[in-house]
Amino acid sequence: MKKLLVSILLILNCLAVFAQNSAKPEMADLFRSSGKIYVVIAVIVIIFVGLAIYLFSIDRRLKKIEKEK
Repeated sequence: MKKLLVSILLILNCLAVFAQNSAKPEMADLFRSSGKIYVVIAVIVIIFVGLAIYLFSIDRRLKKIEKEK
């Protein structure tokens, strides 16, 4: 029963891959041609840096709390 279910899932996965359009994304070309792609990349980098700083601050606080116990 498990083998049948896994086989069906794999077949459906392959069908989804073949159903994708192989054309280039127009939005990326539009952003690249107008120079806005750099703004998008900058926003993504700022978000990731903010998340990293937040996680490191939480880690530092947890280490401080663990040392107190």
